[in-house]
Amino acid sequence: MRHAIAAVAGLALTVPFLTTTASAAPTASPCYVQSGGLTAGGDTVDRYVNASSPISVKPVDVMAKNPFGGRAIALSTSWTWDDDFGDETSLTGHVVSGGVMYSANQWVTKGTGGQVVRSSMTRIGSGWDAFRTLTQSWSLQTPGWRMYALRGDGSLFRWTLTVQSNGTEAWHAAGSYPGFSSVKAVALLSRTSTYDTLLATTWGGALYTIHIPLTSPMKPVVKPLRTKSWGSFERLLTARCGNYGTLLLAIDKDTGAGYLYAVGHANGTATVIKSLGKVPTKFDDQADFSWQSVVDAPLFGE
Repeated sequence: MRHAIAAVAGLALTVPFLTTTASAAPTASPCYVQSGGLTAGGDTVDRYVNASSPISVKPVDVMAKNPFGGRAIALSTSWTWDDDFGDETSLTGHVVSGGVMYSANQWVTKGTGGQVVRSSMTRIGSGWDAFRTLTQSWSLQTPGWRMYALRGDGSLFRWTLTVQSNGTEAWHAAGSYPGFSSVKAVALLSRTSTYDTLLATTWGGALYTIHIPLTSPMKPVVKPLRTKSWGSFERLLTARCGNYGTLLLAIDKDTGAGYLYAVGHANGTATVIKSLGKVPTKFDDQADFSWQSVVDAPLFGE
């Protein structure tokens, strides 16, 4: 079962993360990023990028064979897998194709290399070609489901999602805020009952946190973590590392190179960021995203 695979993948591969207290002892925790991609052939895959020394990568797994029927995918959220369905695994996420947002679900048979036995693409709405990032905040362990999207003019939008009695999603506008035109890549860093935090790079090379209270109106608080050297990364993938830390996979799509970082609990420019090195594989898929198990603990990087 994939629950077991995930545990084994990170069991012996531990890296220390630092708390915000400088004198605190490092805490060992199994850390890995389950990175995902949509290949040129149209399959979704995963790679366990382990924070070992040196960095190791589990061989690529095909999660679903041609799940989108050849459609071009412009944007994708993180994806969630759940293998507690007998001989099948459920895969769920959101994608944008042809300017339309879809809620996507596939059921694949275990042990078949991602053979899809049934699938659905439920249309949410059009106009999504105006947006350039898509970030989901969801966890089985904490209530609330939120979506963030950055529009081309630099406005950051938030929606809350609810599941109706017939199983369909209802999207509710929950605010927007201008001023993010310099942002290049976005990932979720923290999810709590009172706020979400996004991690973002800028075209100018900075790395920022965007702290967003769940109150209304939407009022993000932006803090720099670093002011230079991060501008080459078009994709950011995050995973929880211990109680307060984050493992960050930053991808340069121009070269296909990925770099792994251990990030302490975010605290502005005092945040500890340790480079673990270049990942020994190429990230040349047409789309990149994170996988998470339905039972994974929520991110708590800030």
